Amino acid sequence: MHSELFQKLQHYLDSQIIGQTELVKQLLVALLADGHILVEGPPGLAKTRAVQKLSECIEGDFHRIQFTPDLLPADLTGTDIFRPETGKFTFQAGPIFNSLILADEINRAPAKVQAAMLEAMAEKQITAGRKTYPLPELFLVMATQNPIEQEGTYPLPEAQLDRFLLHLDVNYPDEKSELDILRLNRGEALGETSLEAISISQKEIFSARREALSVHMAEEIEQYIVRLVIATRQPEKYSPQLSEWLEMGVSPRATIALDRCARALAWLNGRDYVTPEDVQKMAFPVLRHRLLLSYQAQAEGVHPNQVVQQLISLVGSA
Repeated sequence: MHSELFQKLQHYLDSQIIGQTELVKQLLVALLADGHILVEGPPGLAKTRAVQKLSECIEGDFHRIQFTPDLLPADLTGTDIFRPETGKFTFQAGPIFNSLILADEINRAPAKVQAAMLEAMAEKQITAGRKTYPLPELFLVMATQNPIEQEGTYPLPEAQLDRFLLHLDVNYPDEKSELDILRLNRGEALGETSLEAISISQKEIFSARREALSVHMAEEIEQYIVRLVIATRQPEKYSPQLSEWLEMGVSPRATIALDRCARALAWLNGRDYVTPEDVQKMAFPVLRHRLLLSYQAQAEGVHPNQVVQQLISLVGSA
């Protein structure tokens, strides 16, 4: 069992990324469920630090990509370069060929770059020229969005949003956490270390994924997941208000994501079975970015979390 190793990793990350326990937990869920994660929140809330600290603990290369409106697909994927000494073109791999990618402010990239990212996230490959190149077996994208500044941004298309396993809202830490952050930063500036970093190999990660997939899920829980998903597509059967809020329901990827993430969460919590509470907890990060709200809901300021909460209250787990 590798659950103890991941619990140690979570404890270490919590000590290094203070006040963002939920971000750390969901980052590990995404790693176990082999999916990508979209993080939204104001600047300076340890989004970049979280991925950097995780990359220090696992076997694999890390690269941060700052997305800008003038970014080209080749800046991401790489390109063919002519070598005069041989008279031939050779492929120069871009930064996407790393195991851990931080896509900073991903919504600033234009459509062609988004298309390249979509292929990488969906197929674990990129196309440059006439050739297609596979990406590393361990490949995790953590993308960030700044919800405050919208100038010079391009809203992510629904197809790309659907490729993100999880969507997280990151909020400011509380007063105690803020004080701990202050002390941690001062200690790091003085060269002090509180805990020794955990080291996890890719082989151990793949074994942990298999263990998480093997967590028992009763047929009733499977049916509960399906009912939640179907309710987003047929909201009129549950509530007139829900029907007014939803323009379009979620895809089967949401069903698969809920299944895998609920198993991963149960495994991280040291259980060999999934409970309805696991499904309900993961419903928020799995569904919120996949729901297409109506114009009326947007005009009323309805947040996707409100829709998910109502789904949970209307759809019985038994």
